Amino acid sequence: MSPVLAGVLQLLALMAALALAYRPLGDYMARVYSSDKHLRVEKWIYKGIGADPDTEMRWPAYLRGVLAFSAVSVLFLYLLQRLQGHLPGSLGFSAIDPDQAFNTAASFVSNTNWQSYYGEQAMGHVVQTAGLAVQNFVSAAVGIAVAVALVRGFARSRTGELGNFWSDLVRGVVRILLPISVIAAVVLVACGAIQNFSGIHAVGQFFGGSQEWNGGAVASQEAIKELGTNGGGYFNANSAHPFENPTPFTNLFEIFLILLIPFALTRTFGRMVGSLRQGYAILATMVTIWIGFTALMMWTEFAHHGPAFDIAGGAMEGKETRFGVGGSSIFAVATTLTSTGAVDSFHSSFTGLGGGITMLGMQLGEIAPGGTGSGLYGMLIMAIIAVFIAGLMVGRTPEYLGKKIGTREIKFAALYILITPALVLVFTAAAMALPTPGNSMTNSGAHGFSEILYAYTSGANNNGSAFAGLNADTQWFNSTIGLAMLLGRFLPMVFVLALAGSLAEQRPVPATAGTLRTEKPLFTGLLVGAILIITGLTYFPALALGPLAEGLAS
Repeated sequence: MSPVLAGVLQLLALMAALALAYRPLGDYMARVYSSDKHLRVEKWIYKGIGADPDTEMRWPAYLRGVLAFSAVSVLFLYLLQRLQGHLPGSLGFSAIDPDQAFNTAASFVSNTNWQSYYGEQAMGHVVQTAGLAVQNFVSAAVGIAVAVALVRGFARSRTGELGNFWSDLVRGVVRILLPISVIAAVVLVACGAIQNFSGIHAVGQFFGGSQEWNGGAVASQEAIKELGTNGGGYFNANSAHPFENPTPFTNLFEIFLILLIPFALTRTFGRMVGSLRQGYAILATMVTIWIGFTALMMWTEFAHHGPAFDIAGGAMEGKETRFGVGGSSIFAVATTLTSTGAVDSFHSSFTGLGGGITMLGMQLGEIAPGGTGSGLYGMLIMAIIAVFIAGLMVGRTPEYLGKKIGTREIKFAALYILITPALVLVFTAAAMALPTPGNSMTNSGAHGFSEILYAYTSGANNNGSAFAGLNADTQWFNSTIGLAMLLGRFLPMVFVLALAGSLAEQRPVPATAGTLRTEKPLFTGLLVGAILIITGLTYFPALALGPLAEGLAS
């Protein structure tokens, strides 16, 4: 079987699996967030944290819950790393340096999981399981909760109430993320991923020396790392490591986990607003972009440029032979079009244009299908921008799902789409202008610039993948990327929740003959075009200096 055919068959199998899971999971999540009943274990949690899950919150109260919980999480994870040397199960590792502890705490709480350290050489079992793995669950649940709050803003009328943050958070973990993760971890263990708490031990003899590895609860963390679109690996090689991702089947299974909830949330959205066709329109937009990016990535990586490429079956530099070009390309697109950031290959070793595709996927705002929750609310923001553009063209007040998009709503949407590019471009410009950050670049010229641009794109968009070649474990990069991750995560949430509150207060507007039909293919095309044009106008100058210049020169 040719490598190209193998890659296409993997893509088709993945699409079939996602299609089978789409309806039951989407409907189940809609029931979870619409129910007024609480499980017994959930009641124990509410009692323990002192929360009343039945109290409805307006958007400022909901936002305070999000920010307070996240601030406490950052502090707890920071202290856990700083005290690692005094904790049991530390495997002899000392405390993490202050700047790196801040960076890691910001990274995992913001659902970014950017890592400027070697996991197997820095973090013991307690920090990995009680710190990083826990944040993999709750940070993903926070993203889903904010998305559900925005959906309620569309579904409700003449009220500013968006639900209860604590209830949404706990239900996301207990009823959705935890059960699926348990099943996924069992599958990974059965396929060869490790799950233990062993210490450091030597493995084999290599040229007169030995290589040391430590064990860990890898399969369980791998499951939620992908399902929650987190991405931080137990080992520095991430999902290219055979302990995390041992076979081609587990590689495809992990891609399935990455895309599962973000795609299924579009059906949850349709159920909660009372129109499945609206959910299908959002799904169609996501799928169109995802398939387009995957096809383009496979084309760039399979394109042959000489005997070495012909023999290898494509651009195999930086890729695992057990996954090949097809599996690596599908994984790279899935992880950068979501906020996952896990990697099974080095994105820096992709072709010039292939590396640009991974970067552009993040710069779209990671909305196709995006992160758990963040992908849905990001796409709904873009839908509001699209109906606003359509309204300008026909001279009508824009409406979406029966809600008028007025001055207040469009300001919140505009601020949402501007904040992340501003963070990326300002921090990248500062790093290139100052003398010290440039010393961290392994490469010069266009590829070196791409390393810096990719790092801040990954941080501000809460992706977490790295381009490789950049030494990010410095005070400058740990501090600035940490700030980019926190601001890129929580400032957009402010605008999303404010928008949700504004929409929930409105009276529904009845549809008329002139109302834009947002469930039709025409709107899907408009939405895809708006996303690509807005991103292109924002990032094209920077991309032209980096991956485009490198790709056209090769």
